[in-house]
Amino acid sequence: MAEDSPRGTATPFLTPAPSMAPGTTHAGFVVESADPLPEIDGSAYVLRHVATGARALWLACADTNKAFSIAFKTPPTDDTGVFHILEHSVLCGSDRYPVKEPFVNLLKTSMQTFLNALTFPDKTMYPVASTNAQDLENLMEVYLDAVFHPAITHRPRIFEQEGWHYELAEKDADLSLNGVVLNEMKGALSDPDDVMYLEMSRALFPDTCYACESGGHPDTIPDLTYEKFLDTHARHYQPSNSYVTLYGNLDVDHFLGLVDDALLGAVRTDVGAPNPLQLQDPVTPLTRHVEMATSPDNAAVGLAYVIGTSHDPERVLAADILLDALLGSNEAPLKRAILDAHLGDDVVGMLSDGCLQPFVFIELKGAHEGVGDEFRTLVESTCERLSQEGLGHDNLAASLAQAEFNLREGDYGYPDGVALAMNALSGWLYDDGASCDYLRYEDTLAHLREGLDKGLFEHLLAELVCQSDHHAQVELEPIAKEKDNPEATRLASARAAMDDADVEACVAETAALHAEQSAPDSPEALATLPRLTVADIGDVAPEPACTPEQGTPVPSHAHDIPTHHIDYAYLYFDLSCLHWAELPYVSVLTSLLGQLDTKVHTAEQLDTLVETDLGNLDFFCETYGDDADPTVARPRLVVSASALSENVDALATLPAEVWGKTLFSDKERIRAILTQRRIALEQGFVSAGHTAALSRVASYTSAPARVAQQMGGVDYYRFLKRLLANFDERFQGLTEICYNICGRVFCTDGAEASLTGTPEDRARYWKAAGDLGLDDEHHPFDVLEVPPATSTSEAFVVPSDVCYVGEGMDASALGETISGPWLVAGRALSFDYLWNEVRVLGGAYGCGFRCTPLSQLQFYSYRDPAVDPTIARFEGASAWLASWEPTTSELDGYVVSAVAGHDAPVKPRALARRQDSLRLSGRTPQWRSQIRQGLLDCTADDVRKLAGPLSQLPEHRGTCVFGGRDVIAASSADLDVQELVDDGRSQSGGQA
Repeated sequence: MAEDSPRGTATPFLTPAPSMAPGTTHAGFVVESADPLPEIDGSAYVLRHVATGARALWLACADTNKAFSIAFKTPPTDDTGVFHILEHSVLCGSDRYPVKEPFVNLLKTSMQTFLNALTFPDKTMYPVASTNAQDLENLMEVYLDAVFHPAITHRPRIFEQEGWHYELAEKDADLSLNGVVLNEMKGALSDPDDVMYLEMSRALFPDTCYACESGGHPDTIPDLTYEKFLDTHARHYQPSNSYVTLYGNLDVDHFLGLVDDALLGAVRTDVGAPNPLQLQDPVTPLTRHVEMATSPDNAAVGLAYVIGTSHDPERVLAADILLDALLGSNEAPLKRAILDAHLGDDVVGMLSDGCLQPFVFIELKGAHEGVGDEFRTLVESTCERLSQEGLGHDNLAASLAQAEFNLREGDYGYPDGVALAMNALSGWLYDDGASCDYLRYEDTLAHLREGLDKGLFEHLLAELVCQSDHHAQVELEPIAKEKDNPEATRLASARAAMDDADVEACVAETAALHAEQSAPDSPEALATLPRLTVADIGDVAPEPACTPEQGTPVPSHAHDIPTHHIDYAYLYFDLSCLHWAELPYVSVLTSLLGQLDTKVHTAEQLDTLVETDLGNLDFFCETYGDDADPTVARPRLVVSASALSENVDALATLPAEVWGKTLFSDKERIRAILTQRRIALEQGFVSAGHTAALSRVASYTSAPARVAQQMGGVDYYRFLKRLLANFDERFQGLTEICYNICGRVFCTDGAEASLTGTPEDRARYWKAAGDLGLDDEHHPFDVLEVPPATSTSEAFVVPSDVCYVGEGMDASALGETISGPWLVAGRALSFDYLWNEVRVLGGAYGCGFRCTPLSQLQFYSYRDPAVDPTIARFEGASAWLASWEPTTSELDGYVVSAVAGHDAPVKPRALARRQDSLRLSGRTPQWRSQIRQGLLDCTADDVRKLAGPLSQLPEHRGTCVFGGRDVIAASSADLDVQELVDDGRSQSGGQA
């Protein structure tokens, strides 16, 4: 089931328990307030730790996916990233758990449904979640000891590993800088959006912590000393500076007792005060100009307007709704005015909240030269006009309805308890009395709805933009990357200052660091960690029924899943009636559908209808394969839609209007939409290159992956660039192709549906849908022929200071398929071998190994400083696996964590999609239970045997790298180097 006790059903938690009445004491905590919280079908209890002043919040509800979080107020005073480095470092061992990487050990051995730590601009958060009460207790105890008693005080090399250090392998080698956070932030600040956001924060809040890069700036991170690192921890990781959240159906007295013990043992009186968190007085600075070595296409202009403070959550939510009404789609009035002015390629808006002074941020992407002031004038004059003439009831009502749907669906991408803990801190961090202000929304929505026709949003727009006394403008100007950079200058200066003794000391320290990183934990240290065994794994909840429906115009399957009065519809259309060269046009089509005029509504009217009556309407492509045959590809065009139960008629009719009646005649709108898609692809290559690399690697041996490249990867990106470069000449042909493909794809032949909702809602859906507006024509479905791959070793140059390395092979030719032992091997390789070799020793921010359902064995690294050492470590994996000798406890841990990942609760939408995927992939409903049983039966010998097929990686590998020009040029690997996204230093001939 999606949730063992789904929210939305009657629950005793909605009435505060008399035993938790205000004034009662529980494990050292006194209850300050106890109130119903209908938004979670539960209650909120606010508590204070009597001895230390620590704050606590229990969000009590029926959810069995329980969660815990401890957070600290951590406003930075510089760009050294000290709080980010601390976030990494405190999880590298503690007094009670003296192992090198307890965080990784928990990933390997627990039933966690979430385990991470997060650095924000003004806070650091350590959340965990699990469906198992004992497991949650284990996770809590490790995290509490980590934050209050970390090993950083007596193991300074943790600081070197996670933060920064000089590296010198031998006396005549080049001096270099390395460190996990250092490399992470090199990758982060290769993204123009991150640079723009940082510089906007500096402009808006010059006198506060928000002017600092809390993650750390690569140029400044090496200024952080070990002494300041320790002092910062001592001053901020104090009980009195902490915020504890518990969530779900749990024994609160027991869990508060665990927290009480940790807090009482953590009090220190020999430290200074935490850094202050202060309000910024209103400022209107001059335009801030920022140069960045990146593609010329990444020129941008940003505008930001401060909303007020976090103390007014209704104003913040209203601003979010207003931003959607202004910029939420290409037809929103402000965005349409900007696009029509042709000042740049795209404009986006976002709300930056979760800070003391939330603000709205409007960014012109692909800005033309010299348009900064014109952009600002256009934005402010348009907002002035709209505030006076009105934003339109329908437009505002649509944005309000969309916000309401998103709040009610609550699909955060995290377990609910983790997301709600984050949301609580949006008010609680700045006001002890505001712990639940950002969790409540029912009354706020009602008040905003009342204000729709009373000028509430127009008045807010006038205040926010037209009358603002706190705003800023930033212009990002791309430049060619210079040979000299701050890091090179720092290294040259440091090397020049070294005498022979310094060189010898640096070589010795580098060797000592590597030796410490490579040394295994002792059995005694590992024994201190709490862990579950296979015996602790309970029975999995039965999979909800998915049954064929009768009497529908296309084959349809119904999912019996509780959805909290939300209905989900998916339509799958077969693309095997198309030729290979037509596939990129399908992706063009999916970008256009829903954003253009139809025969019934204008694009603006359609946008309003979709936001008002639907939760989402999306068109996209995906490809299914055959587990036993990598040459089989089954591409589908997918139509995804959702709606509240009362809007099921719109769910049945609006998507059909879009796919059946869209007009492909508006050249400029289509050009803008496709340009926006090009920008999104480029950003993905830079920020998530490992995903692009693995997709490319799979395409070397897998037909479904080659189809995916043709419709969404590098191949599609190149197609899209060519199309846009010759758009005027190709537009008429593009229009004809779109109509032609719609006529052939949107028909009953090869189509099928998937519905999630009550039987009554499904009946209403089909009554309103009729024949779905689909043609009943028959088309040949054996047209598509997938050509063979043309390369197996590539590197793509993108604007970045780091790289992403992917390597893999097709194991189906060796008779291998996904199985329990492969999943256990994946966790062992990811969290033991690769973590230590690629992340700890190599300095990459992330790494991993996976066996996909289509039998692709894949390695990857993320924000990696180098290519060659990582490839060598990938290819050493088989030898490591062959010699793997886990203890019974270690093997149990891997099995427990793998089963937990397999059984993790998912939201109704994701569960329905999972069941659809099994069916469309030709797998039986028992496939998942067979994989699970294979996990439970797995032995160490089963895993070691997989070293055999893995040993063939060097002979059968495919390798793909996305990264910066300099990082790729430093590699001696035999890679076909190709320009992909212009970094401002493109050379003729397509070579890096």
